[in-house]
Formats: sequence, C-alpha cells, structure tokens
Amino acid sequence: MSLRVNHNMSAINAHRNVIRNADAQARTMEKLSSGLKINRAADSPAQLQISENLRAQTAGLTQAIDNSEMAVSLLQTAEGALNEVSSALIQARQLAVHAGNEGVNDPNMLQADQSEINNILQQINRVATSTQYGHNYLLDGSRAGNGVTTGKNLEFVDATTEAHSSGVGGYDIRIDHAASRANHTGSVALTQGMIDSGEQITVSEGGRIVNFATEKGKTVEQTLNDLSTAINDAGLALDLIRPYPPVTDGNAPQAISFRHKEFGSEHTFQVASNTAGLVSNVANTSVVVTNGTNVAGEINGEESVGKGQILTGAHGSGTAEGIKIRYTGEAAPAGGKAGTVTFSQNSLTFQIGANTDQHAEISLRSIKTNDLGRGENNSSNFKSLSEILVLNADQAQDAIRVIDKAIEEVNSNRGDGSIPEEQPGKQPELPPYCT
Repeated sequence: MSLRVNHNMSAINAHRNVIRNADAQARTMEKLSSGLKINRAADSPAQLQISENLRAQTAGLTQAIDNSEMAVSLLQTAEGALNEVSSALIQARQLAVHAGNEGVNDPNMLQADQSEINNILQQINRVATSTQYGHNYLLDGSRAGNGVTTGKNLEFVDATTEAHSSGVGGYDIRIDHAASRANHTGSVALTQGMIDSGEQITVSEGGRIVNFATEKGKTVEQTLNDLSTAINDAGLALDLIRPYPPVTDGNAPQAISFRHKEFGSEHTFQVASNTAGLVSNVANTSVVVTNGTNVAGEINGEESVGKGQILTGAHGSGTAEGIKIRYTGEAAPAGGKAGTVTFSQNSLTFQIGANTDQHAEISLRSIKTNDLGRGENNSSNFKSLSEILVLNADQAQDAIRVIDKAIEEVNSNRGDGSIPEEQPGKQPELPPYCT
C-alpha cells in the first residue's frame, strides 16, 4: 500500500517570506517609534555598548546643566545678601567719619552716631544668620572651613576649599620664628644743639614722604611730638617709639626710633637725616629699613608659608593646604610647639560635570560682626567689627580702620564666590560626540 503526502511548496515558501518580512517590519517600526538604532543587544552587542555610554553621558550633562543653574541661583542669593552688607558697612563708615569731626560734635551727636552704628551691626548679624537657600544657611560660617585653635597667641583666620578636615586631636602647629615689624633706631641721640642748628629728618613709607625740619628754641620733647604729629598727619604707617613723657626731662637727649605698624618683611620704610647717626648712618643718605620678618613654622608637619603674622598651609602641601593661622606672640614658643587647630571642612560642593570629580567647591565665610575686621591694629583695641565705638575722635579713627578691613573681607568673599572654579586637574571633558 503506497503513502501519499499532500504539500504545497509554493504556499510554504510564501508563508516563510511573509513571516520574515513581518519580523523585519516589526524591527524597523520599533526603531522608528523609539528613535533608536540600537534597541537591544541582539541588534549589535558592540554598538549597544557605545550607545548606552552616549545615553548616560547625555543624561549626565543634562543634569549637570540643571545643577549649574541651581548653583548660580544659590550664589545669586548669597551675592544679594553680601551686597546689602556692603551697603550697611559703607553707611557705618560714613557715620564713623562724621564722628571723627570732633570740632563740631557734642556728646549727644556722638551717642546718636553710636546708636545708628549699633543698629547697622544688628542688621549685618541679622543678614548673616537668616540668609538661606532651602535649608542651607549661607553666611553664618556654617558653609565654610571652620577651625578652633588651642594654645597661647593662636587664632584661626580662614581656610580654602582645598583643606581637609582634621581628626579630633586637630593639626599640630609649630612656630619656629615669630613675626616682627621693621624698626630702626639712630645711634646718636637728638640734642638741643641739633635742634637749634636746624636738623632735617626725612621719613618715607608707602609712597608718602615727611620732610621735617626742627625749630630753634623748641625742646627735644616738643620736637619729637611735632615729628610724631607730622608722621601721623601724612598717613605713614609708622610709630615713633619714645619713653613715656612723664619720666623723661623735656631737654634730655633722646634717640629717635621708628617702627612700622604692620608685621612682615613686605612692609619697609626709608629714613635720612643731616647728622650722621641721628637717623641715617651717613649724613643726607637714606637708609632702607627692611628688617621686618614673617612668621615661620608648620601646620600638621607640612610646609607652610608665612606672611606677617599669618601662617598658611602651602599649595600642594597636603591636608593643611590653605589653612590660615595668626600667631601674635612676640617670640616663638619654647620647643616650637605652639598648639593645635581642629578644622572642619564644610564648603559647598557643586557637581557641574557629567563624570566623577567634575565638581566645584565654594567657601562662604561668616559675615557676622564678630568675625569681620579682626586682626586690625588700633589703639582702641577693637578686636572685631562688633566692638567698634565712635564716642570720641580717637575711637572714630580706629573704627574707620576696622570698617575698612571688614569691607575688604566682604568684597573678597563676594569675589571668591562669584564664579565656581573647578579643582586643579579636574576640569570637565566633554564626550567625543559633543566636540
């Protein structure tokens, strides 16, 4: 008995081609609907790797743009607050200048100036403690590097975003040499005979010059008083160092001694005199006084740079890079061990690139009145902006000095936070498809 198989090869071939075309059409429609050439690994495993990396980079760059815009909004908020503080400080300076007009002011006027300055200081503190972006307080010092020192004559000043937080024990501070001010003392004392013969003393500092000529008949004490007044009136940053007048005779010969008001090697001055040894070693020849020195030492055992009384962790030194410490002692401590600084890095970090380490850091320092104007030398012993008084002319002059330094610090804060800068060696690189 024979077998019979019914078949239709033409129909089978047509069905196979229809299925294949339907599959091809489905893949094509999938690409058209998704807009992607590679939708699955089966499309092309090698090209899928490239495709997914490109998609990840695109998404990262999109988010980085959004991050940058939010960072700009935050900094604009801080800038607006700092602008208000700058305006308040300018107003406070105007009041201090008014209070310095001693010839026409009475106690009531001075008290009114002081009351207005107190209101301005309260306003600055209010701005410092209330300026925020979301839940981030910006100007109270919580978004900057903060440090606390232990040890005599030590004070934490500031830190950059490169500094690393210390442990509980802090960083050791070693002082090898204390800062000093440029000073010069004549080897020959000023006598009544020199004064009567018409002595000429020339003093120059910071581009300002005093040409002082003695007046016949005036005592040594009166002459030195006049010289000190001339130096102050000309705006030279120099002090005329003398024994306290009540314990010296007005006609007794006195050596003339000058000292710069600022610490450090960069502050110099020149002196000259007609008589050799009175001020200059050679008659009518200027002596350039450059014997001021900077503080020298180490922070956390790392290289540090001294400028005046400020010791700063050197660039590239390591964990203590950018930490600034003020040492006010007249001499280095025994053994060099001055104390410690416990540091916490709380700077704002912005992710402004699509890849790792593509970020910027901004440090917004405190603008509270007790943190502004610190370290400014003044005879009224104002330690910061919060302590200024204008109840007499001398206090008004010192208040102007402290306010000027506060304005400089606020302007520096505004400049540092104006444009986020990336860390050295961490510049964002665009992926190849974006070049």
